[in-house]
Amino acid sequence: MIVKGLTVGLLQENCYVLGCEKTKKGVVVDPGDNGDAILMVVERTGLTIEKIINTHAHFDHVMAVNEVKDATGATFHLHEADLPILHDAPVRVQAWLGMTMEPVYEPDEFLEHGQTIRFGYQELEVRHVPGHSPGHVVFVDHRGRQVFAGDTLFREGIGRFDLPLADGHLLLRSIREQLMSLPDDYLIHPGHGPETTIAHERIYNPYVGRAASSLDWMNLLG
Repeated sequence: MIVKGLTVGLLQENCYVLGCEKTKKGVVVDPGDNGDAILMVVERTGLTIEKIINTHAHFDHVMAVNEVKDATGATFHLHEADLPILHDAPVRVQAWLGMTMEPVYEPDEFLEHGQTIRFGYQELEVRHVPGHSPGHVVFVDHRGRQVFAGDTLFREGIGRFDLPLADGHLLLRSIREQLMSLPDDYLIHPGHGPETTIAHERIYNPYVGRAASSLDWMNLLG
């Protein structure tokens, strides 16, 4: 699988351009901002983008959806439970950044847990990992042993759970069930910050790793 990552926007969000080497068909994961830069990566790789697939709908992950969709003709895919967050994005951009933002296009198709996304000879398994947002999903490439995890599992951290519609208890449970159940060698491509592995997080993550045993996060969350 072709994997090209770039960090975009004021909140330094990680967007990923993925492609099939044989067919040159591809997808864009979380086009959060700087649409021109994303499209430049697409052009350089020679990919035909068929789908825009979003882990979730917080504004720092969707601000370039319209631009990428207009330029490529790709369909937009999101979990239905994140529609309220998608619709609220312009309000949040104004509140956080003091900027105006056009409403994001409605999804062409809703993502579902267990679904397989195909582009060329490549496949991604969709796993529902709610908590950071109600409709958050991750994309698992079992053949390449890697995960595009959005704002769920970070290097020695997890996604925020103090945002509207977030749920810290649910996030911890979702990560343990859907991510920490993967083999140690799976690489994690997060929505912010550096890459990590399941093995590293199993040992060092203070929320869901072995280090969490010294802290009862469920009680600390209230």
